[in-house]
Amino acid sequence: MIWREKRNLLLLLGVLLAANTMFFFTYRVQYQSRLDALDARLDEVQRDLDSAHNARIQTERTIQGYKKVEGDIAEVFDQHWSTERRRLTLMIAEVKRLAVASSLIPASYSFEKGTSKAVTTGKRAKEVVGASEVGVAFTVKGSYEQARRLINLLELSRQFVIIDAIGLAAGEGDTLTLNLHLKTIFRDDPDNDLDAAGKTL
Repeated sequence: MIWREKRNLLLLLGVLLAANTMFFFTYRVQYQSRLDALDARLDEVQRDLDSAHNARIQTERTIQGYKKVEGDIAEVFDQHWSTERRRLTLMIAEVKRLAVASSLIPASYSFEKGTSKAVTTGKRAKEVVGASEVGVAFTVKGSYEQARRLINLLELSRQFVIIDAIGLAAGEGDTLTLNLHLKTIFRDDPDNDLDAAGKTL
């Protein structure tokens, strides 16, 4: 028979097949183990990456929040609480605009300037800033609805205007005489020596 003649060759092939089979399964187990370890490491790295990404997003949001607060503070400091030179004309124009919107046009306005006061700003770096107060007074005549509208518009104004005093007196018919005294505060400007005391427009 042929297999008896080739017995040595067949035995050799069988040994090689068994060795290859053992090597294959051994290598597969080791390879699978390494593959599982790499998958676990990949998952861990991915979690770390996701965590770092989320932390970065949170940090960017925090920075954006700080920048917004900083911008709001700068806006208040530079616009709403600016110097007299920068804001007085805007404040007067706003008061006149609101008077016209209420159909109550004063015959004249009087202005007075108070003394400067020191104001401390900031929590970390204490900074002393001078502040001065300017008052605006005027008298108008009109209906109750007009007076109420003017007061409401002044309270809603984006200009830093404070209603300091209000005086009402009855006139002829439904006409009321409204005496208004407004005031606002400016940061002192060392280069500005404008004296508005007793000035009448």
